[in-house]
Amino acid sequence: MSTESFDIVVIGAGIAGASVAAELASTHRTALLEREEFPGYHSTGRSAALFSESYGNAAVRALSRASRDFFFAPPEGFAEHPLVQARGALHVARQDQLARLESFAANADMTGQVRRITRDAALCLCPILRPESVAAAILEGDAADVDVAALHQGYLRRFRAAGGTLAVNAQARALTRRSGLWHVETGERSFRAPVVVDAAGAWADAVAELAGVAPLGIQPRRRTAALVDLPEGTESARWPMVIDIDETFYLKPDAGLLLISPADETPVEACDVQPDEMDVAIAVDRVERATSLTIRRLRKRWAGLRSFAPDRSPVIGFDAAAPGFFWLAGQGGYGIQTAPAAARLAAALLRGQAPDESLAQISTAELSPARFARPLKDIA
Repeated sequence: MSTESFDIVVIGAGIAGASVAAELASTHRTALLEREEFPGYHSTGRSAALFSESYGNAAVRALSRASRDFFFAPPEGFAEHPLVQARGALHVARQDQLARLESFAANADMTGQVRRITRDAALCLCPILRPESVAAAILEGDAADVDVAALHQGYLRRFRAAGGTLAVNAQARALTRRSGLWHVETGERSFRAPVVVDAAGAWADAVAELAGVAPLGIQPRRRTAALVDLPEGTESARWPMVIDIDETFYLKPDAGLLLISPADETPVEACDVQPDEMDVAIAVDRVERATSLTIRRLRKRWAGLRSFAPDRSPVIGFDAAAPGFFWLAGQGGYGIQTAPAAARLAAALLRGQAPDESLAQISTAELSPARFARPLKDIA
């Protein structure tokens, strides 16, 4: 079996791997390895993404803000159609949830992104909400639906156009460092490079352990969603996404249907995750309690994986204990909306450059794997 040589090997061709590989391919010989038959099969391909600058913790919000220009004004030729479509996000609270709403609104970096609206205004925006489920509400008017497929395919096209090599059905089965090079064995093919990027999503820790690198404790978590009917004649296209302030459910229009989720985060092993019937039932119950809907059937149900580091912030940076091993993982449920900035930041660090001015608000130390105390491993 011959070995193919590159400057950088990226493991995982979901949105994280595809975006950073596209950034790197113009300056480095880059290979992008995907374990499945096609890229984006797991988390990326199952995301009902919303671009929201209020979503996630402070580190996530900073990455999202730095990604905004890319989504709303992408590079010429990146996609045939806009990457985002106006939606809005309506955060609602019952009387017993008002303290949580106040805490949410108090985040200093969200000034200008969100505004309080009256109960009547909230019920006008989404008429199926029960009045008793809305004691107060906050609207993020600029939140937008993301065309995930267009974003992902745009990065893959850019990667190929720059001369990058994409290998599918290429699961990393052995990963060793010899004489200053990482060797990645996939069964039928072998790749080597001085740098390897772990963008394996739910499998990020497994890839690290394969390389003899101490894992970070990145935990895959199942997220369930379903599509249900709306009452005949309902005009829902302009409704915002509705999010319970405690994130016990959310809902949003989807091509004449309604997408619902219990916003579950059930710890699971990395796998081809499937929806759990109990989670589906919980979603139906919570949405029926908060709205006037009676849900009689499900048009479709599915589940995806959201993988979190222990502090729920992404991990972007070289591993100090493993020369040439770079983490791009732990994006949680925010990987789509943070991808443009995360890819630019990762590419700058991989090139040994200072991040550009658009990333100035992002703390590389807060994202570095060095923030976790782990045992050192001896890697040549």
